[in-house]
Amino acid sequence: MVSVFTALFFMPIDNASFQSAVQATLDITKWYAREHTVLCLLPAFFIAGVIAVFFSKGAIMRYLGAGAPKWLSYSVAAVSGAILSVCSCTVLPLFTSIRNRGAGLGPAIAFLYSGPAISMIAIILTTRILGFEMGIARTACAIIFSIIVGGVMARIYHKEEQQQQDSLILSRQTENDSLSVPRTALLFFSLVAVMLFANWAPPQAESSVFSVLIFDNRWYLVAVAAFVICWSMIESLHISIGKVLIGAGATLVATALSMIFVKNFFYIPFIPMLVAIASISIILLNDKRAINRQWALSSWEFTKKTVPLMALGIVVTGFLLGSTHESTSIPGIIPAEWVQQSVGGNSLLSTFVASFAGAFMYFSSLTEVPIVQGLMGSGMGKGPALALLLAGPSLSLPNMLVVSGVMGWRKTAVYASLVIVLSTLCGYAYGNFI
Repeated sequence: MVSVFTALFFMPIDNASFQSAVQATLDITKWYAREHTVLCLLPAFFIAGVIAVFFSKGAIMRYLGAGAPKWLSYSVAAVSGAILSVCSCTVLPLFTSIRNRGAGLGPAIAFLYSGPAISMIAIILTTRILGFEMGIARTACAIIFSIIVGGVMARIYHKEEQQQQDSLILSRQTENDSLSVPRTALLFFSLVAVMLFANWAPPQAESSVFSVLIFDNRWYLVAVAAFVICWSMIESLHISIGKVLIGAGATLVATALSMIFVKNFFYIPFIPMLVAIASISIILLNDKRAINRQWALSSWEFTKKTVPLMALGIVVTGFLLGSTHESTSIPGIIPAEWVQQSVGGNSLLSTFVASFAGAFMYFSSLTEVPIVQGLMGSGMGKGPALALLLAGPSLSLPNMLVVSGVMGWRKTAVYASLVIVLSTLCGYAYGNFI
C-alpha cells in the first residue's frame, strides 16, 4: 500500500516524456487490439486447439519428438516459418500446442524461433527494401540459428527432456486418434489459410505482382478456406449440417450488414470474423461428441493462459520503448534518440544494443523491415540492422512472458540469451567482414 501510494504521489504526470510514454502505451495496445487480436490471434488459438486435440502424439513425436532423427525434426521445425506468416505472439499458442503434444524441446524451440523469423513474405520484403545481400543473410542466419538454438537447448536440458519424453511414450499407448492424418491436415491448413490471407499485408511499392494479386482477392481466399472448414466440421467431426449452415448463414448475414451499415471498411472483416468464431464455439460446446467440445475448451485454455501475459508485455513494451508501427512513432520513457545513437556504425557494442533492444521490442509481422529501413536512414549500421532483424521478430517481452509460463523462466532466459548472442555475433561479422 505504501509503495502504490508513493508511486501515485510522485507520478510525474506533467513531464513530457511520461505523457509520451503513456500515449505510446495506449497507442500500441489499441493498435494491437485492432490489427492482431480478432483476425490473427483468435484463429491462432483455434489452430492450437486442433493441434492439441486432433494431432496424433505419435505423429508429432515421430517428426518432432526427441527420439526422431535430428535431421528430420530440425528440418521440419526450421522451415516452418516459410509456411506460417506469424509474429512473435501469434506463434505462441502453436508452440505451446506442439510442445504439450510431444515435440522435443530442441525442435519446439527451433519452431518457436523460425516461425516469425523466416516468413516468406518478410524475406521477400527484406530483399526488395533492404537489398539482396541483407535478405539472403537474414534467411540463412535465421534457419541456422533456429537449429543451433534448439540443439543447444536440447543438449543443456537433455536429462530433463528424456524423462518427459519417456512419460509421453507411456501415454501414447492409451491414445485413440479421432481423425485420420489427411482430415486433420485439411482442417489445420484451412484454419491456417484463414489466418494467413485475412492478415495479408497491403502491397507496397516494392511488392510483387503475386503479393498484390493475393491482397486484392484475399477475402475470396478466406471464403474458400471457410467453406473447407465447414465441410470438415460436417464430414470429419460429424457435426449436424443444419448447425453448420446456421453458423455459416449468420456469418454471411454479418458480412452483408457490415458492408451496408459500416462506412469504415477497416471494421468490416472484424464483425463476420467474430460471428464466425462465436458460431463455431457455440456449435462445438453444445455438440454431443466429447472430442469436439474438447477442441473449443482447449482453444479457450490457450487463450486464458496467453492473453493476460501478452497484454502485460505489450503495455510494458509501449511504456518503455514506445509505439512504432506504419507511419506512427511515439517515443516511450526511453528516448528513441538514445537507441538511434547507440546503434550507429558496426561496432560490437552497437550490434549488441540493437540485438538486445530488438529482443524486448514487439514487432508485428513485416513491420520490422520499414522500422529497420528508417533506423538505417538515421545512421544505423548494416551489422546492427541484421542483428535487429534476427532478434526482433522472434523475441519480444510479451513472447518471453508467455514462453516462461510454458517452460519456466530459466529455460526462457537461456533461449533469449542464445538468440541475443548469436544475433550479435552474426550482425557484427556481417557488418565488418561480409
